[in-house]
Amino acid sequence: MARSKSTGVSGKSAKSTRSKPEVVVKAAKTHARLAAKPAKAGAKILAKAATKSDAKSTPVAAARPKTKQTVLSPQVITKSNARLAAIATPLGSTAALSTRQPSMTDPTPSPRLSTAPARREPIAVSPIVPDMPKALPETLVERYELVKSRIAAAAKRSGRRAEDILLVAVTKYATPEQVRELLALGHRDLGENRVQHLLQQAAMVEEYQARLKTLPATRKAAADAAATLFDAVPGKPGIPDPASTNARWHMIGHLQRNKAKKIVELVRLTHSVDSLRVAEELQTLALKKDRVIDVLIQVNCSGEEQKYGCPIPATIPLAEQIGSMINVRVRGLMTMAAYSDKPEDARETFARCRELFEELRASGAVEGPVNILSMGMTGDFEVAIEEGANCVRIGSAIFGEPPASSEEAESDEE
Repeated sequence: MARSKSTGVSGKSAKSTRSKPEVVVKAAKTHARLAAKPAKAGAKILAKAATKSDAKSTPVAAARPKTKQTVLSPQVITKSNARLAAIATPLGSTAALSTRQPSMTDPTPSPRLSTAPARREPIAVSPIVPDMPKALPETLVERYELVKSRIAAAAKRSGRRAEDILLVAVTKYATPEQVRELLALGHRDLGENRVQHLLQQAAMVEEYQARLKTLPATRKAAADAAATLFDAVPGKPGIPDPASTNARWHMIGHLQRNKAKKIVELVRLTHSVDSLRVAEELQTLALKKDRVIDVLIQVNCSGEEQKYGCPIPATIPLAEQIGSMINVRVRGLMTMAAYSDKPEDARETFARCRELFEELRASGAVEGPVNILSMGMTGDFEVAIEEGANCVRIGSAIFGEPPASSEEAESDEE
């Protein structure tokens, strides 16, 4: 039994002795594995702690990892630069507009804008009426000849002769010397728009002509200047007007009843009768003087409220009433266009008056010759002639521009 015990002990010892190398290897591996786990965990903890510490002490930009750089194509760079330039340039500037790059969807590339002023291409226009010269000729003779040449050209465009147009020289701003010079050229039809001024100018002209009647050249010029519009039969020479050798005065301004008496013996043609009351006053005065007064009915064809003139619908009825008078004779119509720097703006007004004039002649409301259509002044007389006028009233184009201190405008010459 003792042997067996010892044998058992020694057997176990032998067995354990035999397995010792393997146990040692396994134990070493286990120990190494167990030892490695704390080291790895500790390394992770230390790494996290170090990262947090660096993040607190280092700027964010420095802690960010570097990204991989991308190589951009030239097209992308061009577009990017264009956007940056558009943002940096103030809105509305020419540079901002010029840096815009054409888009692939645009049908045509946008043109670059220039900083130079835009040039307006000239428009080829052939005006019907020549423009008024910017600077009038210096002498009255030159201005007078220029006006007559323009009248002749306008008459030719309308299919008539220059002799068919009666020129009334408005002496509103003319000096006595200018009036005498114009009379010396053979002109005889003068116009005024104020009764008092007409009386003064008429007295001066009468005295001047009385001194010249002894000169043969003056008598011949006055006879040649007689206008056919005042003949007894239109277009045919009749009995000469007794005043044909003297100036023929035209009252072209608004006529008041209380001033009509002063002009009855002086005025050859009154352009501004616009009511029955004025016509009746002229009839009374002419009956006392035993003479016939020729008048034109002033018509407000422009429709301006501030202008005198008979309304268009009342023109022919007024002509019928005046036509029943013995000593007042209706010879035609007169109108004024609205003031404008453009002569063409007056064409519609003149055309309407011409139509009314033709209606009056065709109506038979007035006996005798109805052959005077007075339209047009310095700024628009060529358009008036083209529309049928055969009497024009011109002032500053003959006598020069009115004085700057004058309170009235050239448009008041009618």
